[in-house]
Amino acid sequence: MKGFLEFIREQGVIGLAVGFILGGAVSKVVASLVADIINPLLGVILGATGGLDTAVITLGSIEIMVGNFIGVLIDFLVIAMVVYFGVKGLGLDKLDKKKK
Repeated sequence: MKGFLEFIREQGVIGLAVGFILGGAVSKVVASLVADIINPLLGVILGATGGLDTAVITLGSIEIMVGNFIGVLIDFLVIAMVVYFGVKGLGLDKLDKKKK
């Protein structure tokens, strides 16, 4: 048991677990932001009556449903920006650099 506790302390497992839980919460908030606010606004701008999720490109008899893909792409970009600015804002990007 003592070896296990040392492993948890040395490897930062608690910090990793907290980060994982917070990442899940941020992901839910961003998904809601994109689905409930950004997608409907983009749907109105692009002319999709039911929101961005219903946006399609029609090629002959084929309908390519691009709306959901665009929503997921926006979701990814917002999460990537949150992570980037969070890491930069906390100065965590400097921790991994090798010391000279």
